[in-house]
Amino acid sequence: MQKTRTRRKALMVLMAAVTLVATSHTALAQSDFFKRGGELLRQIPGAGSSQSSPARGLSDADIGAGLREALKVGAQRVVGQVGTVDGYNGDPRIHLPLPKSLATVQSTLSRVGLSGMMGDLELKLNRAAEAAAPEARAVFWNAVDQMTLNDVREIHNGPDDAATRFFERTMTPDLKTRMRPIVDQSLAEVGAVRSYGAAISRYKNIPFVPDVKADLSNHVLELGLQGIFLYLAEEEKAIRENPAKRTTDLLQRVFSR
Repeated sequence: MQKTRTRRKALMVLMAAVTLVATSHTALAQSDFFKRGGELLRQIPGAGSSQSSPARGLSDADIGAGLREALKVGAQRVVGQVGTVDGYNGDPRIHLPLPKSLATVQSTLSRVGLSGMMGDLELKLNRAAEAAAPEARAVFWNAVDQMTLNDVREIHNGPDDAATRFFERTMTPDLKTRMRPIVDQSLAEVGAVRSYGAAISRYKNIPFVPDVKADLSNHVLELGLQGIFLYLAEEEKAIRENPAKRTTDLLQRVFSR
């Protein structure tokens, strides 16, 4: 009786092993089949990911012109968005806070009932960014025109924000240099320089406070450009993905892939 049970148990184990092996071979065969099928599919003209191949019949010059136009159209839309009253100030995503170096000034003036002075300065920093944004459009467009065909080839099939990030990485130093006079003028026109001077003067009248200073122009440039690039990347993504955003014939031809 015991031997019979042992034989029956061994037979069951053997059958399970055979089934497992057979199943493994079947799964492997199916895996090879699907792998081969995928390889064959990719060999068919026009098959594969539509995001990885450029639009057929377009030259590098066409694609370059399309990318430049996409950035210019995007910049036009973004400048129209941020270059208005509360374009920065009323947008929590890109609102400019006070420079970190002024935190001590802010807390000290708050203790003596003068927090409104720093609030006024913060508002005027945002107003300066809003006033400078429309003037930045021409600077952006000139920078876009400096893209080379090699740049175009690298970014055409890149991520949805490839052109914007390339632009941000390579052009930011030049943009800051060329936009600083615009920002300086805007800071003066909206009264930010005057508000800063008044706040620092009152702060220094308080005994035993440490010296502080802030580069308002650099602060507005840094955060103002970050806000523009944030929305420019979203515009580029929309142009790549949404046909309704391709408002010119060139954009439709280059990005209809």
